[in-house]
Amino acid sequence: MTNNLSSENIIINKYLNKLNQNKLGTFNFKNDASFLKLSRNKKLIITNDTILENIDFFQNDPPESIANKIATCNLSDISAMGAYPYAYTLSLCLSNDVNNYWLERFSKKLLLLQKKYNYFLLGGDLSKSKNLVISANFFGFAPKEKILTREGAKLNDDIWITGNLGDSYIGLLSKKNLIKLNKIYKKYYVNKYLYPIHSSIGYKINTIATSAIDISDGLYGDLEKLLISKNIGANIYSNLLPFSKKTKILLRSKMVKFDKLLSSGDDYELLFTANTNKNSIIKKLAKSNNIKISKIGTISKNEGIYLDDKKIKIINKSFQHFS
Repeated sequence: MTNNLSSENIIINKYLNKLNQNKLGTFNFKNDASFLKLSRNKKLIITNDTILENIDFFQNDPPESIANKIATCNLSDISAMGAYPYAYTLSLCLSNDVNNYWLERFSKKLLLLQKKYNYFLLGGDLSKSKNLVISANFFGFAPKEKILTREGAKLNDDIWITGNLGDSYIGLLSKKNLIKLNKIYKKYYVNKYLYPIHSSIGYKINTIATSAIDISDGLYGDLEKLLISKNIGANIYSNLLPFSKKTKILLRSKMVKFDKLLSSGDDYELLFTANTNKNSIIKKLAKSNNIKISKIGTISKNEGIYLDDKKIKIINKSFQHFS
């Protein structure tokens, strides 16, 4: 890719200014910092994620996919805290492989996501790097001053999951040519890997759920985080775990391994617990929002994670940046 980037000011004015959407606190990127106007009856939620070339994405991935990933991993964290997004900052460490056409596509995708989920760019930073590195801080609001955390699960709570498991992982396998799929299947799964969609209903279950986490590092690993420092466990059932129709076919034909789907990440679905008396409310929420929410088990008094009433030994339970 030929590099034809212009000056920092031109990059900001041509590609990034449109992302501030003329919000007052951004000063149209004319100052060194911005401000957020806070509400008295809401709590500000803050999260940060960084994605790196050759670790979180590949050099030849479309810029739209990279934009989608930096937004999705942060939006998912905001949702898991029972909040909705408000604004974000963005730091771009651009490599020599990035050109103006790349920035145009990247910023256009960011703007589409901003309009879809109603948030805007506050500001950020630009620099050069050997490899492409993108970091973002996202700010959201938790309504009614309640924050969902990982620590509220109680004995006999039901365990719920939004969406399906494993599609992004299969897409990664297909992209690496580690699994042979027909054209229709490959297109479906690679798209799930390149363009994951987070579950944005976190703020809607804010007063319903007792604990929540997003499935970014794998069901086993993220479920275990809900159980840490507590004398409780989780009993989940294989026949209740949500998979897409295509993934069920691959499982039956043994083209993918069941345990791998439960330890793979990047699905960005919500895993949450709730009192059993909330069942009907959750089902109505799923129907009214046209999303899939599946009850997969219960919180039990036996420590650890049990699959079909048998305690499992978790190996490679979730992705780790440092190992």
